Amino acid sequence: MTESTEVFDADSHVKAAEIIGRYPESRSALLPLLHLVQSVQGYVSQEGITFCAEQLDLSEAEVSAVATFYTMYKRRPCGEHLVSVCTNTLCAAMGGDAIYAKLAEHLGENGTPLGHEQTAGTPGETGSITLEHAECLAACDLAPVLQVNYEYFDNQTEQSAVELVDALRKGERPQPTRGAPLTDLKSVELQLAGFFPDEEQFTTDVDGPSAAEETLRGARLAQERGWVAPAMRDEEANHG
Repeated sequence: MTESTEVFDADSHVKAAEIIGRYPESRSALLPLLHLVQSVQGYVSQEGITFCAEQLDLSEAEVSAVATFYTMYKRRPCGEHLVSVCTNTLCAAMGGDAIYAKLAEHLGENGTPLGHEQTAGTPGETGSITLEHAECLAACDLAPVLQVNYEYFDNQTEQSAVELVDALRKGERPQPTRGAPLTDLKSVELQLAGFFPDEEQFTTDVDGPSAAEETLRGARLAQERGWVAPAMRDEEANHG
């Protein structure tokens, strides 16, 4: 019996087989399979690497290369909630750097700020938080933004961000600005692997509000004022 067999039960093997069956080539299933691993453990452990390698007939080195390339796969146990603060250019200029620094200080202990991808509280338990700075969350029009388990909280301030993590630490789940209601990180990872407990939850999560006035303003102005893109010249259209 391998270490991965001890960690990942029969249900994990059934789900892994279902994921693999979605693809014409088994190795193409690696990304969702890594999300399945995180739904079980809250991170990608060495046992998780072995599990994926065994399921896909890959070497552990091949699986590790993918798991360490993408930032969405964590190599240390995560908290119940992953809080991602955008610190890319616009968000940083609008206060993202200050928000990240404030949260790191607020969540730290004994005067030591919490570090990138470090966890406040016991990993996985209610109210525990893993903090990370993110390069870009693709919401510049709503800067500064942060995400909790990949759901958006827009137009943040240092104070609102502290209030948010304090609520999470109490076991509360504030409603995101856009998107689906909050759940825990492991449940989100299972959804990213392609599994929903029931059809009703799938519909609710997918149908969560996603558009914001700031995002749509440019398109509405163009429509109101009759702005259109210039027509392509014939030679450009013919060689496009």
